[in-house]
Amino acid sequence: MQQPNKLMPYYENVAFDRISDSMMVVNFGPQHPSAHGQLRLILELEGEKVIKATPDVGYLHRGMEKMAENMIYNEFLPTTDRMDYIAASSNNYAFALSVEKLLGVEVPRRAKVIRTMLLELNRIISHLFWLATHALDVGAMSIFLYCFREREFAIDLIEDYCGARLTHSSIRIGGVPLDLPQDWCDKLKHFLDSLPEQIALYEGILSENRIWRMRLENVGVVDKEMAKSWGLSGVFLRGSGIEWDIRKEEPYELYDELSFDVPTASSCDSYGRYLLYMEEMRQSIRILYQLIDKYKQTSDTLLMCEDTRYFSAPKEQIMTQNYSLMQHFVLVTQGMRPPVGEVYVPTESPKGELGFFIKSEGEPYPYRVKMRTPSFFHTGVLQDLLPGHYLADVVTIIGNTNIVFGEIDR
Repeated sequence: MQQPNKLMPYYENVAFDRISDSMMVVNFGPQHPSAHGQLRLILELEGEKVIKATPDVGYLHRGMEKMAENMIYNEFLPTTDRMDYIAASSNNYAFALSVEKLLGVEVPRRAKVIRTMLLELNRIISHLFWLATHALDVGAMSIFLYCFREREFAIDLIEDYCGARLTHSSIRIGGVPLDLPQDWCDKLKHFLDSLPEQIALYEGILSENRIWRMRLENVGVVDKEMAKSWGLSGVFLRGSGIEWDIRKEEPYELYDELSFDVPTASSCDSYGRYLLYMEEMRQSIRILYQLIDKYKQTSDTLLMCEDTRYFSAPKEQIMTQNYSLMQHFVLVTQGMRPPVGEVYVPTESPKGELGFFIKSEGEPYPYRVKMRTPSFFHTGVLQDLLPGHYLADVVTIIGNTNIVFGEIDR
């Protein structure tokens, strides 16, 4: 008797009595140009219509949570860049904020302003990348080139600040490593002045384009109940008419001082979510203008917390005071020792709710780190969302979910 193929256990559960000349099982990925990463979708098709969809993840084999438990806190920070590598600073910040809550420290105001600037600039970068790749999946080539042009200008600003373009490591636990370069705010303002005109250009090309609308309208409809039951967040949740943004509901950094709106859509489809991404970029522009003014009004030049139990003294003290040098050596080689306790801190990343759960037992290494990433939940909903659509719509829906596999296989 032939042994079953243990490498493909899924097929043991396929209802083969339903398989006929018009039905087939198709592997969409894990190597597919429209899968946005190592996504394997097992699709049961009747003709070109999806009858059943099963997402299969795990092809990156990353183990980031276990890596975090075997590194001191500062040592793990650059690894967070590799989660959502489209908006690396948002991951740096979510981890840094979680550790700061665990330590019970307050970040200097100037550092808060800079960090909020980086977060909103990352949001614009991420949304531009989403629009470029989503439009390319659907068949609009020109938008890809336009969006990447503006994205390069934003990445240049990030590079001017921290020297990196993709994996930034631009934020530290306790603050930021650097002040903004001279004339950086002027360059940012110049970029912000030109961006609304470019967003209007994107909408002029796409919003009334009949092919774009046919591919997105009434495709990937997620009602409120489905959004809640799957734990969706970000634009995916607000696209179902639910007004929920962690920046408003549980403000962090300076968001409680900033004036911005939380747009929602009532159509619940891919087209409504596209319009939300456009509006969110406009809101980020509005936020960044306010932050430029707040930065200029900030007189305190302190960039890092001064609690010497957890953070090194300023370089001048390290170079001139023996105790500061010894304390710096201990922190670098052995790491900080947070108090015993646990904390979960959510943030609003460009893709949705990104949160870190950290359990400390007073050691330099966290006892447990658990990451709550939006893309994991947005991939899971595909098994309810795809059935009833056609194969061509699968590409549209995957692109519209805005998933990145760096934060799924963790």
